Amino acid sequence: MKDLQGFKSLLERSKKVVIVTHFKPDADALGSSLGLAGYLKKKGLEPKVITPSDYPTFLHWMPGNDEVLALEKDNVEKEQEARRWVNDAEIIFCLDFSSLNRINSLGEMIRESNAKKVLIDHHLEPEHFADYEHWDPKAASTAGLIFDLIDKMADKSTIDEAIANCLYAGLLTDTGGFRHSNTRQTEFLIASELVGAGANPSWVSKKIYDTNTLARLKLIGYVLSQKLIVLPEYRTVYIMLAQDELKQFNTQTGDTEGLVNYGLSIEGIRLAVLMYDRKEEIKLSFRSLGTFPANEIARKYFEGGGHRNAAGGSSKQTLQETLNKFLAILPEYKAELNKDD
Repeated sequence: MKDLQGFKSLLERSKKVVIVTHFKPDADALGSSLGLAGYLKKKGLEPKVITPSDYPTFLHWMPGNDEVLALEKDNVEKEQEARRWVNDAEIIFCLDFSSLNRINSLGEMIRESNAKKVLIDHHLEPEHFADYEHWDPKAASTAGLIFDLIDKMADKSTIDEAIANCLYAGLLTDTGGFRHSNTRQTEFLIASELVGAGANPSWVSKKIYDTNTLARLKLIGYVLSQKLIVLPEYRTVYIMLAQDELKQFNTQTGDTEGLVNYGLSIEGIRLAVLMYDRKEEIKLSFRSLGTFPANEIARKYFEGGGHRNAAGGSSKQTLQETLNKFLAILPEYKAELNKDD
């Protein structure tokens, strides 16, 4: 953060704070938000975490979850409550997203607000709408950036077990359990600090990775046996799920999380894509290995973006039309997909 002293002064003279994160928050989004909220409470502020949608139940264990205002489609009361919090806020923290378009109706509320905005994020191409930015695309997680900010504020002693577990969850998942190429020495040093402050690695891992419903396990089995399509000439795998298939397994928010990674685990595969019908639009998740730019495909063709090896997008076409579009794009990348890094 360029003006750390100005940021410190802002915290000292403020009280009411709103923390927002992206649509369908993952462990990094929620963990960094609740970790920051816990820290700000210790600084004497009054934070409120607001999410633009619900999120997976396997994240509900996080300390502070009961106080989160999670917006719901067509729920006017919650929308109005969110507007009141935003209107009263003196500071609005925007975590784990780089553009206000990613948070639906909350985006316009925040854009119109007179509150000071603080962006804390690690995604590429930020909108630069905030008054203060703690942004680093080399950072593996936003949770890690929250830890870094607390450290720069000389407040590491405020990190207790609850804050540490929230931040550790974000760090753990956005590095893929410390397996992804974004895992630097820095991430291990932060993890060590968080464990020293009370984070419980085995417990957090159990909550996130080993807590499934029977329906989700059956969905995974169905995907692996029936829906995983390999295109060897492009070293690509795709998975396509229609609305009736999602209903068949009573799919809940978060149940499709991680499905795309199974495709990428096949030897020789460099690109894996999951596309599924969410009624109002088709959602796409891209994962790649090495130097292949999954984010370029997401940005160029599917109104999305993200990191080089992990990106997301969407489509207003039908599921079949979206698949056809994706298949038509692959020849453009054939040479790159068949490179060996």
